[in-house]
Amino acid sequence: MENSSDDYRIQAFDLDTQMLLKTALKDPGSVNLEKVSNIIMDQSFKDQVFSKEAGRICYTIVQAEAKQNGSVFRRNLLNRLQLEFKEREETRGRSLQEWVCFVTFICNIFDYLKVNNMPMVALVHPVFDCLMRLAQPDALMNEEEVDCLVLQLHRIGEQLEKMNAPRMDELFFLLRDGFLLQEGLTSMARLLLLEILEFRAGGWLLSSTAHKYYYSEIAD
Repeated sequence: MENSSDDYRIQAFDLDTQMLLKTALKDPGSVNLEKVSNIIMDQSFKDQVFSKEAGRICYTIVQAEAKQNGSVFRRNLLNRLQLEFKEREETRGRSLQEWVCFVTFICNIFDYLKVNNMPMVALVHPVFDCLMRLAQPDALMNEEEVDCLVLQLHRIGEQLEKMNAPRMDELFFLLRDGFLLQEGLTSMARLLLLEILEFRAGGWLLSSTAHKYYYSEIAD
């Protein structure tokens, strides 16, 4: 099924950039793909809604480029991700929003970009490192970071656990200790942590009763 390019939330860009992205989605070989990957990433770090969509855009371009026997876009994307990953602590210190957008983006890429229907092994440890950072005591004090952590685990937790169960155990020890022992957490942060602990304990599913309980609380 053809996705209209409007589905990809590219209206945020100026008209020239929209044209560039629309072309990249259909005929990636005809445009500068390093420029395209930088545009997508720069926007992802500024705009949290876009950072959730970016994985689909990247997936579409990677698929289209593969048909043309190319991999320039994916290589540029991964190189830039590696650079941003190395600077993640500086990013977090500079802007919490940018940091949360970065984590959303890298988790999105992990979710969408597959090799032979398997997640990319190269991204497993970086994604875990980001989630571990969100589970540290100082991050658990920020609802924005807790919310980001829980959203990503809902989305890719089960896939990640299949790739590396011991690291998932380690992450959930941190979350459990944070929930039980850490003082000063907001009631929303506690609720989110309890929900994700139950979600994994239930085999990455939430019973309908639990779903009603948490989501009516969150709506209130």
